[in-house]
Amino acid sequence: MIKKTLLGVIMKVVILAGGLGTRISEESHLKPKPMIELAGNMPILWHIMKYYSFYKCNDFIICCGYKGYVIKEYFANYYLHRSNVTFDFKNENKLIIHNNDVEPWKVTLVDTGYHTATGGWIKRVKQYLDNKPFMLTYGDGIGNINLYGLFSCHKRNHKIATITAVQPGGRFGTVEISKRKTLFTEKRKEDGGWINGGFMVLEPGIFKYIKDDDTSLETDVLEKLGKENKLIAYKHHGFWQCMDTMRDKNYLDSLVEEGKAPWMIW
Repeated sequence: MIKKTLLGVIMKVVILAGGLGTRISEESHLKPKPMIELAGNMPILWHIMKYYSFYKCNDFIICCGYKGYVIKEYFANYYLHRSNVTFDFKNENKLIIHNNDVEPWKVTLVDTGYHTATGGWIKRVKQYLDNKPFMLTYGDGIGNINLYGLFSCHKRNHKIATITAVQPGGRFGTVEISKRKTLFTEKRKEDGGWINGGFMVLEPGIFKYIKDDDTSLETDVLEKLGKENKLIAYKHHGFWQCMDTMRDKNYLDSLVEEGKAPWMIW
């Protein structure tokens, strides 16, 4: 049974959605990667937000960069997209809403820069976080992570950052986990190693490690936190998949179309 809140705490969720998405340019030349639809329906960004919303996390801060106006326009018209409406042009363009099929979300969209690094994106939304712990994830990865277990791990270990470690293969930065500390190494070729799958919990102390727009969350912040033993990993043994290429997208599409998407628990 899912708790109404995470340990009684309402947490804001920051989603990094400003990348160029060059490895999926077939779609990203028209829109930011988080706005690419799965199975021709809802964007992967929506799927990520719906998953957090299942855990009663409904306050989102989205870091926009490349083609960020597409994300803004999507949410500006979200209410109409998700409701049945009648436009009565004969009666002073009257708009009639027949249903209210929308989520209880508060969405803050922030222009965090076209060339800003991942750490810089986070620094630019600091003012919206109220100096409290927050959740953070990437706008192109989805999974069935137990967010209650993730947050419990974070609170129990008293670190500045908790990352979700997953095992998809060897294309990404690796996470080395021992009883004494967790170390993060970006983009090292491994086979079957643990990697950072997003779905993180961060303390406000993270901002002491972010210098400016050029600061990388991965290479400048997480690696340093690991060396200082201020980083912990929550191991996720279930489903996780990023949408890095068209092959990844086609795989996610097939899961949605077949009704076998492990993250669609709402």
